[in-house]
Amino acid sequence: MNQLEQLKQYTTVVADTGDFQSIKAYAPQDATTNPSLILKAVQKPEYRPLLEKTIADFPTASTEEIVDRLLIAFGTEILKFVPGRVSTEIDAALSFDTAATVAKGRELIALYEAAGIQRSRVLIKIASTWEGIRAAEILEKDGIRCNLTLLFSLCQAIACAEAGVQLISPFVGRIYDWYKKSTGTDYQGADDPGVQSVKRIYQYYRKFGYKTEVMGASFRNTSQILELAGSDLLTISPDLLQKLADTEGTVERKLVADTTADIQKIALDEKTFRFMLNEDAMATEKLAEGIRAFCADSGKLKKMIEEMR
Repeated sequence: MNQLEQLKQYTTVVADTGDFQSIKAYAPQDATTNPSLILKAVQKPEYRPLLEKTIADFPTASTEEIVDRLLIAFGTEILKFVPGRVSTEIDAALSFDTAATVAKGRELIALYEAAGIQRSRVLIKIASTWEGIRAAEILEKDGIRCNLTLLFSLCQAIACAEAGVQLISPFVGRIYDWYKKSTGTDYQGADDPGVQSVKRIYQYYRKFGYKTEVMGASFRNTSQILELAGSDLLTISPDLLQKLADTEGTVERKLVADTTADIQKIALDEKTFRFMLNEDAMATEKLAEGIRAFCADSGKLKKMIEEMR
């Protein structure tokens, strides 16, 4: 078996793309999208008609409503190619507004259900701010499953688990980027700070019996992926899925639960969360940067829609 086939023995493989053909080619269980991936997809000739149809079908809708409809159109199409779930992201501009995030999550699920998609097949993606985590806690009680994204630190992961969210997406590659730029070291294998972060979260969850799923995300190379074989899920871009599919060699399970590990439980309230996040320069910077980047790409998508109307 190639490395991709072997990886699937230990970990649920998820496609990190809005490209239907890539999803079809690699047979993942789930798929994840974000504003950047949707923007990238609609710029391709094969997906432009989906944007054009969405605009034509809702001529009196606001630009924001068109974006929501487009997200559902992509998600609905993606679910034709995966047996599991699709992740659909809430506008990053709402990252610090709990009430607005809850309202938007409910709106998106209502649109999916109107399209005949069960809510169990959708994960609402929300940035792992304190406000976003509180919104996810409310949505989960409504039976709306959430994927907490832009996650860079243990305190974010603990807050998500205690809020009872379905799944978290620690950003391996962006953690690696920060440390590589900061230290000048090109980290490899188990020494990679992004890999170490996910391992730390995984073991913390297993030690204290949290049910929240861990899905490593934002990979830069296949080494990072293979070091996390055994994680609940891994969401992988099409180019790295192809590299795994093209490579022979043994894949070993690297993540194994160790409930006897010497890990201290952290009591986390809002003040502790904010202080711990503030003390972590990497997490603070990458969270802010990620929200800005997603907002920028959402803005580009809205501008494209306005120019086409």
